[in-house]
Amino acid sequence: MAPPGAGIVTAADAPRLEDILPEDAEDALLIGRLWDPETSGPRVVAVQGEDVFDLRHLAGTVSELFEHAGLPDRVQGALTAPRWRTADVVEASLDRDTGRPHLLAPVDLQVVKACGVTFVDSMIERVIEERTGGDAARAAGVRELVGRALGGSIASVRPGSPEAAEAKRVLSAEGLWSQYLEVGIGPDPEVFTKAPVLSSVGNGARIGIPGFSSWNNPEPELVLVATSQGRVVGATLGNDVNLRDVEGRSALLLGKAKDNNASSALGPFIRLFDESFTLETLRTEEILLRVDGADGFVLEGRNTLARISRPFEELVAATAGRHHQYPDGFALYTGTLFAPTQDRDEAGQGFTHKDGDIVAIRSRHLGTLINEVGVAEELPEWSFGLRQLFTYLQRTAVA
Repeated sequence: MAPPGAGIVTAADAPRLEDILPEDAEDALLIGRLWDPETSGPRVVAVQGEDVFDLRHLAGTVSELFEHAGLPDRVQGALTAPRWRTADVVEASLDRDTGRPHLLAPVDLQVVKACGVTFVDSMIERVIEERTGGDAARAAGVRELVGRALGGSIASVRPGSPEAAEAKRVLSAEGLWSQYLEVGIGPDPEVFTKAPVLSSVGNGARIGIPGFSSWNNPEPELVLVATSQGRVVGATLGNDVNLRDVEGRSALLLGKAKDNNASSALGPFIRLFDESFTLETLRTEEILLRVDGADGFVLEGRNTLARISRPFEELVAATAGRHHQYPDGFALYTGTLFAPTQDRDEAGQGFTHKDGDIVAIRSRHLGTLINEVGVAEELPEWSFGLRQLFTYLQRTAVA
């Protein structure tokens, strides 16, 4: 497998370890999950440079680990005797060699939530999906119409502000108001459940596009990881795989558009916050995307977090609080600026995935998440659930 690395690795290159890890990997405290063939189950691990450390003596799950007080110091103190080599684990993951230790999604018991329409650019694309009824062939014409009506003035409107209320009034008068504009500039952000617990896939795994979808795309996103108290302790990268034709038919089909076999990819690792890496670091993070098709097609894009319309704290507060609790914590996709309009085949048809596409999502502080697109119905079925995890933890309990 020779995937690209979102602006660093080309389609002709094999991925290097330094491309998978953050640029400042020597300063990063990375937490992940690894499938251990020796014990036939998942292990919580920490990665430091060339070494992978088993943290099973600290916690059986990432969710449990993140509840510890003094988390960075506790993990740092456990990095004594490495059990695996990072290069070997990454290689097995990208080769999808399930007989060797390989990476899983770095969350386990956390509920996987997602925010939508948190960037003006993608908000407009959602409006277009709705206006076309999910028909890609009509998108170009509607995009021009909506663009003329909205102009550039709405980009600076703060959601929930008096200016946003006035924009809503004007757009309603023009017959252009939309449910996507409501969550894009209205008082409440969109928050939904992206994937069931334990169903997300990790670095190197195939991601699924159902056979019934003909217009779809990757969504490169920052994913915040929070404890049971809603305290954000780290971040990772995510691909919120999206079926544009399905969601465009009706917003009530959001579950069908978002939650399918292998439609949530997370990784490669969760980077813990510490003195040198904080939520402030991520406010200006650039998340780069590259898609390499077997047909020679290349798509590149970026998700510039400085342009997000709502602060991270607002998205987290809309997810968890007195109105909703998550006793095992949660992972929160924060939305994307990226909405591809580049034609892949016929003019005016825009972009859609093809089987075998290699998707690489990278940021300098979080590393690179690489996945290959497959048909959801043909991918390995999700079979390791909560019963299997609890049985494994009981069988491998540390005395």
